[in-house]
Amino acid sequence: MTGPHDPRPAPAPLLAVRDLSVTYRTRRGPVEAVRGIDLTLTRGGVTALVGESGSGKSSAAQAVIGLLADNGTVTGGSITLTGDDGTAQELVGLREREWRALRGTRIGLIPQDPTSSLDPVRTVGDAVAEPLRIHGWRDRDAIRARVVELLGLVGLDDPATRAGQYPHELSGGMRQRVLIAAALALEPELLIADEPTSALDVTVQATVLDLIDELREATGAGVLLITHDLAVAAERADTLVVMRDGRVEESGPTAEVLVAPTAAYTRTLLSDAPSLRRVVDRRPHLPVEAQEPLVSVRSLRQEFGGRSGAAPFVAIEDLSFDIPRGTTHALVGESGSGKTTTGRAIAGFRTPTAGAIRVADTEVTALRGGRALREFRSTVQLVHQNPFGSLDPRQTVSAILEEPLRNTGRGDRAERRSAAMHHLDLVALPAEVATRRPRELSGGQRQRVAIARALILQPDVVVLDEAVSALDVTVQAQILRLLARLQDELGLTYVFISHDLAVVRQVADTVSVLRRGVQVEQGEVAQVLGDRHHEYTRQLLAAIPGAGDIRLTDTPHPADTQELTSP
Repeated sequence: MTGPHDPRPAPAPLLAVRDLSVTYRTRRGPVEAVRGIDLTLTRGGVTALVGESGSGKSSAAQAVIGLLADNGTVTGGSITLTGDDGTAQELVGLREREWRALRGTRIGLIPQDPTSSLDPVRTVGDAVAEPLRIHGWRDRDAIRARVVELLGLVGLDDPATRAGQYPHELSGGMRQRVLIAAALALEPELLIADEPTSALDVTVQATVLDLIDELREATGAGVLLITHDLAVAAERADTLVVMRDGRVEESGPTAEVLVAPTAAYTRTLLSDAPSLRRVVDRRPHLPVEAQEPLVSVRSLRQEFGGRSGAAPFVAIEDLSFDIPRGTTHALVGESGSGKTTTGRAIAGFRTPTAGAIRVADTEVTALRGGRALREFRSTVQLVHQNPFGSLDPRQTVSAILEEPLRNTGRGDRAERRSAAMHHLDLVALPAEVATRRPRELSGGQRQRVAIARALILQPDVVVLDEAVSALDVTVQAQILRLLARLQDELGLTYVFISHDLAVVRQVADTVSVLRRGVQVEQGEVAQVLGDRHHEYTRQLLAAIPGAGDIRLTDTPHPADTQELTSP
């Protein structure tokens, strides 16, 4: 911070948003998504807009770049962009032709999802070249040279070859780098990064955020970072703007807001962020030594492919661990580590190439379909990462919950209805949710429905495949507390699949760390994550955003001592 005798110049202004309001026209009437917010971004600085889904942060960012949906309108306020010469340009009210001149040249956008943002039938080189062509580049050789330069700048190996590849040939982290290259093609003064790493593993996330930082420092661009992850904001932003229900709850220098938040909502976000809060256990982790295992995995091996003389791909190799009844065992690692393949094998959805899986008295690998496998599915249930994709959009919530009972011939219509209502109550959802369809529910409510559906057959084991990774931090915390309560009340055993060691440290009793199908470490959480024997485990821990940056009090989160309510 500069003072009256500080020789350093104050950072130059770049973006100023004043009293901005955004309204959407809907069939139910106008919805005000942004309600009179202010924010400022300096040249070369990072301002983070933080909040849950529906807080208005993405609508604010879309207004800044003129990309609101057709039914969205800026209904008040001002957005000014100041150039190198000190001239401020008002962006509210620009015509589309004027916006096209600005986008790419002065304002660049890094979108959230590289899978949906890149055309699958066009090469990544075409995607990076598109803003160049839009803004008048005609020389093919010059365009190709600039594309290769940009792909190299964002750290892709052999950029000339990568330019000719299609999105499906690249990893998620590589695709996100392509989007960054496209956003930087014309060296804009302002970069809007809209949840740029929310779909990435923690180590890839750290790499992409490092890249954005390096490019910002090299070019002097300002970055408006949109995120629901307060830990990412804590680590990367100079200024923090916390949004809720379209309004600014709190704003200021990041360190000041995080160390001494004045808004209760900010304190809740801090308490719910697993990598920022000091973990307050809901219950002591169970001593697992000498307990009889409910789940036993021995020498598991899973191969894929290998036809026509090609060598098979080994997804899992020689994996072994035990899970005592009533405990949580975490499978952690990056994409491609074998976590989901292992979970599906435990649930009986995939027969491994070799090895043994025993759940209670059932040898799972010996099941070959038919009645025995159907009955086993009542013992182990699976909860997927994306509840919207796993819930039938045509059915009501009641029908979704009753379906497993119908499929297994349990109860009459009245009994199935009663069971559905009981399980809605069990996951803290109100009775009126029963008549709704998935699209009418929030993400957290949909995940509660998915959990209720998994529990309605009264399983002993629940496999949770990245079941909280797509949720906002406060909703994630609510679901984790719900899972802990259900485990205590029902004696459930969990297989918790995650790439997030901050969450694993909070919820699991034991853990297997997987890398490319190989178990590099296994044991009790405190031992594995405390001693960090393996370099890969240390890398995963070091990549947790914000870990160790903030020291909060030991005061338990309010919901740890109060009745749970639905989000």
